[in-house]
Amino acid sequence: MMKIDILTLFPKMFKGPFDESIIKRAQKKGLIEIQTHDLRKWTKDKRKTVDDRPFGGGTGMILMVEPIYKALRDLKNKNSKVILMDPRGRTFNQKIAGNLAKEKHLIFICGHYEGVDERVKKHLVDEEISIGDYVLTGGELPAMIIIDTLIRQIPGVLIKPEASSKESFSENLLEYPQYTRPANFKGWKIPEVLLSGNHKKIDKWRQKKSLEITKKRRPDLLKTNSQA
Repeated sequence: MMKIDILTLFPKMFKGPFDESIIKRAQKKGLIEIQTHDLRKWTKDKRKTVDDRPFGGGTGMILMVEPIYKALRDLKNKNSKVILMDPRGRTFNQKIAGNLAKEKHLIFICGHYEGVDERVKKHLVDEEISIGDYVLTGGELPAMIIIDTLIRQIPGVLIKPEASSKESFSENLLEYPQYTRPANFKGWKIPEVLLSGNHKKIDKWRQKKSLEITKKRRPDLLKTNSQA
Protein backbone atom coordinates (compact mmCIF):
# COMPACT_ATOMS: atom_id res chain seq x y z
CA MET A 1 0.00 0.00 0.00
CA MET A 2 1.19 3.50 -0.81
CA LYS A 3 0.89 6.18 1.84
CA ILE A 4 0.54 9.85 0.90
CA ASP A 5 0.83 12.71 3.40
CA ILE A 6 0.01 16.27 2.40
CA LEU A 7 1.22 19.35 4.27
CA THR A 8 -1.05 22.31 3.60
CA LEU A 9 -2.61 25.39 5.12
CA PHE A 10 -5.98 24.42 3.64
CA PRO A 11 -6.69 20.71 4.26
CA LYS A 12 -10.40 21.08 3.49
CA MET A 13 -9.56 21.74 -0.17
CA PHE A 14 -8.73 18.04 -0.63
CA LYS A 15 -11.98 16.60 0.70
CA GLY A 16 -14.05 16.81 -2.47
CA PRO A 17 -11.53 15.55 -5.06
CA PHE A 18 -10.27 12.70 -2.88
CA ASP A 19 -13.72 11.51 -1.80
CA GLU A 20 -14.94 10.68 -5.29
CA SER A 21 -14.37 8.34 -8.23
CA ILE A 22 -11.12 6.39 -8.72
CA ILE A 23 -9.27 7.88 -5.74
CA LYS A 24 -12.13 7.00 -3.41
CA ARG A 25 -12.19 3.41 -4.72
CA ALA A 26 -8.42 3.07 -4.39
CA GLN A 27 -8.64 4.09 -0.74
CA LYS A 28 -11.51 1.68 -0.09
CA LYS A 29 -9.49 -1.14 -1.66
CA GLY A 30 -6.61 -0.38 0.70
CA LEU A 31 -4.25 0.40 -2.18
CA ILE A 32 -3.51 3.91 -0.94
CA GLU A 33 -3.83 5.88 2.26
CA ILE A 34 -4.08 9.67 2.01
CA GLN A 35 -3.83 12.01 4.98
CA THR A 36 -3.86 15.79 4.93
CA HIS A 37 -2.16 17.76 7.67
CA ASP A 38 -2.60 21.39 8.65
CA LEU A 39 0.89 22.88 8.84
CA ARG A 40 -0.30 25.10 11.70
CA LYS A 41 -0.23 22.00 13.91
CA TRP A 42 3.56 22.36 14.09
CA THR A 43 3.69 26.03 15.11
CA LYS A 44 4.77 27.21 18.55
CA ASP A 45 2.76 30.39 19.18
CA LYS A 46 -0.90 31.02 20.04
CA ARG A 47 -1.56 32.60 16.65
CA LYS A 48 -0.21 29.49 14.89
CA THR A 49 2.08 31.55 12.71
CA VAL A 50 3.49 29.76 9.67
CA ASP A 51 4.83 32.70 7.65
CA ASP A 52 6.93 35.82 8.05
CA ARG A 53 8.35 38.72 6.06
CA PRO A 54 11.41 37.94 3.89
CA PHE A 55 14.85 39.08 5.02
CA GLY A 56 16.08 41.92 2.83
CA GLY A 57 12.59 43.21 2.20
CA GLY A 58 10.11 42.48 -0.54
CA THR A 59 6.42 41.95 -1.03
CA GLY A 60 4.38 39.12 0.43
CA MET A 61 5.07 36.55 3.12
CA ILE A 62 7.26 33.43 3.13
CA LEU A 63 6.48 30.09 4.76
CA MET A 64 8.94 29.54 7.61
CA VAL A 65 11.34 26.63 7.72
CA GLU A 66 10.69 25.57 11.35
CA PRO A 67 7.07 24.33 11.07
CA ILE A 68 7.92 22.38 7.92
CA TYR A 69 11.00 20.87 9.57
CA LYS A 70 8.97 19.74 12.59
CA ALA A 71 6.21 18.29 10.41
CA LEU A 72 8.66 16.27 8.33
CA ARG A 73 10.44 15.09 11.46
CA ASP A 74 7.14 13.56 12.63
CA LEU A 75 5.91 12.22 9.28
CA LYS A 76 9.02 10.86 7.57
CA ASN A 77 10.29 7.31 7.63
CA LYS A 78 13.04 5.44 5.77
CA ASN A 79 10.80 5.02 2.69
CA SER A 80 9.67 8.64 2.44
CA LYS A 81 10.11 10.86 -0.61
CA VAL A 82 9.40 14.55 0.04
CA ILE A 83 8.06 16.66 -2.82
CA LEU A 84 7.65 20.42 -2.83
CA MET A 85 5.16 21.98 -5.22
CA ASP A 86 7.16 24.87 -6.63
CA PRO A 87 7.26 26.86 -9.91
CA ARG A 88 11.04 26.34 -10.06
CA GLY A 89 10.69 22.56 -10.07
CA ARG A 90 10.86 20.30 -13.10
CA THR A 91 7.69 20.17 -15.16
CA PHE A 92 5.41 17.28 -14.32
CA ASN A 93 4.65 14.63 -16.96
CA GLN A 94 3.43 11.04 -17.30
CA LYS A 95 6.90 9.56 -16.86
CA ILE A 96 7.35 11.32 -13.52
CA ALA A 97 3.91 10.07 -12.48
CA GLY A 98 4.93 6.50 -13.27
CA ASN A 99 8.10 6.81 -11.20
CA LEU A 100 6.26 8.34 -8.24
CA ALA A 101 3.70 5.51 -8.37
CA LYS A 102 6.50 3.09 -7.42
CA GLU A 103 7.23 4.86 -4.15
CA LYS A 104 5.98 3.56 -0.80
CA HIS A 105 5.52 6.90 0.95
CA LEU A 106 5.14 10.36 -0.56
CA ILE A 107 4.97 13.62 1.36
CA PHE A 108 3.72 16.67 -0.56
CA ILE A 109 4.42 20.19 0.69
CA CYS A 110 1.97 22.74 -0.69
CA GLY A 111 3.58 26.15 -0.83
CA HIS A 112 1.56 29.33 -0.41
CA TYR A 113 1.93 33.09 -0.30
CA GLU A 114 5.25 34.08 -1.93
CA GLY A 115 6.86 30.69 -1.49
CA VAL A 116 8.90 28.88 1.16
CA ASP A 117 12.14 29.57 2.95
CA GLU A 118 14.95 28.47 0.61
CA ARG A 119 16.38 26.22 3.32
CA VAL A 120 13.35 23.96 2.91
CA LYS A 121 14.36 23.36 -0.71
CA LYS A 122 18.03 22.97 0.09
CA HIS A 123 17.84 20.67 3.11
CA LEU A 124 14.40 19.09 3.51
CA VAL A 125 12.93 18.04 0.17
CA ASP A 126 13.92 15.37 -2.34
CA GLU A 127 12.32 16.94 -5.38
CA GLU A 128 10.60 20.11 -6.56
CA ILE A 129 7.82 19.75 -9.14
CA SER A 130 5.83 22.27 -11.17
CA ILE A 131 2.73 21.56 -13.26
CA GLY A 132 3.31 24.40 -15.70
CA ASP A 133 4.42 27.94 -16.35
CA TYR A 134 1.59 29.91 -14.77
CA VAL A 135 0.75 31.37 -11.38
CA LEU A 136 -1.60 29.67 -8.90
CA THR A 137 -2.65 30.71 -5.41
CA GLY A 138 -0.90 27.76 -3.80
CA GLY A 139 0.40 24.24 -4.21
CA GLU A 140 -2.86 22.50 -3.32
CA LEU A 141 -4.30 22.18 -6.84
CA PRO A 142 -0.96 21.02 -8.34
CA ALA A 143 -0.66 18.40 -5.59
CA MET A 144 -4.16 17.12 -6.40
CA ILE A 145 -3.29 16.82 -10.08
CA ILE A 146 -0.07 14.93 -9.42
CA ILE A 147 -1.68 12.59 -6.89
CA ASP A 148 -4.61 11.85 -9.21
CA THR A 149 -2.21 11.07 -12.07
CA LEU A 150 0.15 8.83 -10.14
CA ILE A 151 -2.63 6.88 -8.42
CA ARG A 152 -3.87 5.71 -11.81
CA GLN A 153 -0.48 4.02 -12.32
CA ILE A 154 -0.70 1.91 -9.16
CA PRO A 155 -1.53 -1.75 -9.95
CA GLY A 156 -5.11 -2.64 -9.04
CA VAL A 157 -6.45 0.92 -9.03
CA LEU A 158 -8.04 0.83 -12.49
CA ILE A 159 -10.68 -1.82 -13.18
CA LYS A 160 -9.02 -2.56 -16.53
CA PRO A 161 -5.24 -2.53 -16.00
CA GLU A 162 -4.53 -2.01 -19.69
CA ALA A 163 -6.38 1.32 -19.60
CA SER A 164 -3.44 3.25 -18.15
CA SER A 165 -1.04 1.95 -20.80
CA LYS A 166 -3.29 3.19 -23.62
CA GLU A 167 -3.94 6.68 -22.31
CA SER A 168 -2.55 9.89 -23.77
CA PHE A 169 1.19 10.43 -23.16
CA SER A 170 1.79 6.78 -22.20
CA GLU A 171 3.99 6.40 -25.32
CA ASN A 172 4.61 10.09 -25.96
CA LEU A 173 1.54 10.12 -28.19
CA LEU A 174 -1.84 11.73 -27.73
CA GLU A 175 -4.80 9.38 -27.65
CA TYR A 176 -6.67 8.43 -30.83
CA PRO A 177 -10.31 9.53 -31.42
CA GLN A 178 -12.97 7.38 -29.79
CA TYR A 179 -16.67 6.90 -30.55
CA THR A 180 -19.68 5.16 -29.05
CA ARG A 181 -23.32 4.50 -29.99
CA PRO A 182 -25.07 5.52 -32.15
CA ALA A 183 -22.84 4.92 -35.17
CA ASN A 184 -24.79 7.55 -37.09
CA PHE A 185 -26.07 10.62 -35.25
CA LYS A 186 -27.69 13.36 -37.34
CA GLY A 187 -25.58 12.21 -40.29
CA TRP A 188 -22.36 12.35 -38.27
CA LYS A 189 -20.95 8.90 -38.94
CA ILE A 190 -18.09 7.14 -37.23
CA PRO A 191 -15.17 5.78 -39.32
CA GLU A 192 -16.13 2.52 -41.07
CA VAL A 193 -13.01 0.73 -39.88
CA LEU A 194 -14.36 0.77 -36.31
CA LEU A 195 -17.34 -1.30 -37.45
CA SER A 196 -15.24 -3.83 -39.37
CA GLY A 197 -14.46 -6.16 -36.47
CA ASN A 198 -10.90 -6.42 -37.82
CA HIS A 199 -8.80 -5.62 -34.77
CA LYS A 200 -5.52 -5.42 -36.68
CA LYS A 201 -6.97 -2.78 -38.99
CA ILE A 202 -8.50 -0.95 -36.03
CA ASP A 203 -5.17 -0.92 -34.16
CA LYS A 204 -3.39 0.34 -37.26
CA TRP A 205 -6.00 3.10 -37.71
CA ARG A 206 -5.69 4.12 -34.07
CA GLN A 207 -1.89 4.29 -34.24
CA LYS A 208 -2.09 6.40 -37.38
CA LYS A 209 -4.58 8.79 -35.81
CA SER A 210 -2.54 9.10 -32.60
CA LEU A 211 0.50 10.04 -34.65
CA GLU A 212 -1.45 12.55 -36.77
CA ILE A 213 -2.96 14.25 -33.72
CA THR A 214 0.37 14.37 -31.90
CA LYS A 215 2.15 15.86 -34.93
CA LYS A 216 -0.52 18.55 -35.15
CA ARG A 217 -1.00 19.43 -31.49
CA ARG A 218 2.13 18.35 -29.59
CA PRO A 219 5.08 17.80 -31.98
CA ASP A 220 7.42 18.27 -29.01
CA LEU A 221 6.34 14.83 -27.75
CA LEU A 222 7.66 13.19 -30.90
CA LYS A 223 11.05 14.86 -30.40
CA THR A 224 11.14 13.49 -26.85
CA ASN A 225 10.28 10.02 -28.14
CA SER A 226 13.06 10.09 -30.75
CA GLN A 227 15.63 10.98 -28.08
CA ALA A 228 14.54 8.20 -25.71
